[in-house]
Amino acid sequence: MSLFATFPIIRGVEWFNLAILLVTPLVSVYGIVYVPLKSKTLVFSLLYFWFSILGITAGYHRLWSHRAYTASPLLRWFLLLGGTSAVQGSCYWWARRHRSHHRYTDTDQDPYNSQRGLLWTHVGWMLFKTDLRAGSVDISDLRSDPMIQWQHRNYTLLLTVMGFMIPTAIPWFLWGDWQGGLCFSAALRMTIGHHSVFCINSIAHHIGEASYDNKLSPRDHFLSALLTLGEGYHNFHHQFPMDYRNAFHWYQYDPTKWFIAFCSLVGLASHLRRFPRNEIEKGIFTMKLLELKSAQDAIDWPRSPHDLPTVTCDTFQREAEERTLVLISGFVHDVSAFVHEHPGGPKVLQSASGKDMTAAFFGGEYDHSNAAQNLLSMMRVGILAGGVDLQREHPGLASQIYRIQETYGG
Repeated sequence: MSLFATFPIIRGVEWFNLAILLVTPLVSVYGIVYVPLKSKTLVFSLLYFWFSILGITAGYHRLWSHRAYTASPLLRWFLLLGGTSAVQGSCYWWARRHRSHHRYTDTDQDPYNSQRGLLWTHVGWMLFKTDLRAGSVDISDLRSDPMIQWQHRNYTLLLTVMGFMIPTAIPWFLWGDWQGGLCFSAALRMTIGHHSVFCINSIAHHIGEASYDNKLSPRDHFLSALLTLGEGYHNFHHQFPMDYRNAFHWYQYDPTKWFIAFCSLVGLASHLRRFPRNEIEKGIFTMKLLELKSAQDAIDWPRSPHDLPTVTCDTFQREAEERTLVLISGFVHDVSAFVHEHPGGPKVLQSASGKDMTAAFFGGEYDHSNAAQNLLSMMRVGILAGGVDLQREHPGLASQIYRIQETYGG
């Protein structure tokens, strides 16, 4: 199948986006080949990369797209300028589409619909004009935010300054390395930032674990989290989108969560939203049940009582003369193939043929193990008519999971 087979009909090209996504990698490659990387430029590039990515993850995403916490004006400016330096669109443009992505996940009203393949979700939706439109969402808060609207109106100028001029000028004026600033602090930083974030739209919807729900495509993926300061736990995020965390467990890598928590400690952020722990644990438990159900379905289990024939006492006695049949808990079992495998020797079962051995099996002579009960249940061939109630069931069947797939469709 062609890489483009799942693309919608292309109506045109977004030339500005194409230029950014082509020129920055080319400049990066030129720098890697021809420009010596100075240690000061390397350190500055890393710091400016973190500044840019935090602007996207803590700003564009968790603050403005999901309102997961409240930020002070100082923090808002810091994050807005950081997001601008990442050159991934204005915050108004970015957040509006991201809200559509959450509301209409995996449909054609989702701007980066995972059903259209990795290439479309990674870059295709930004590079091409189509008839598809992002689904309707409430963006009244973004429209009424003067800071967001100011950035949106002046975005071209701001991206030029924050994305290219400042990361080039600082290494140039402070230690005379304008080429390193342009190639590494601007172009390479931007290229890595672009494709790291794009991986959340693409890879994190195709690879990883469904830790909390499997209804939709988002998955938890550590590599994506590593590249994006914690955004890769995408299954958690789509289940609990207004939580300021993207990682629930303390050991999961989510520097953006730690940054927001730190800002809260020093008074720069407040009203950090957390989904109730009990509900998160329910999601984890549900997926574990589905995993167990899948494992359970791969095992052979005994026939249900509803699928077994009813036999009379006379038939049971007559058949027991020709093969080794024992009655236990109302079930007729054909143990002929097991006679010579019985740990107590063949005479134990041969002498029990045609008899009710319930009491003996459950402690009268020997209290048989769970494994023995499981094995015995696989030898059922009928139910004795007018016999005892089917009161005893082996532990394997008693603990089977029945309803989880009906509820969650796993």
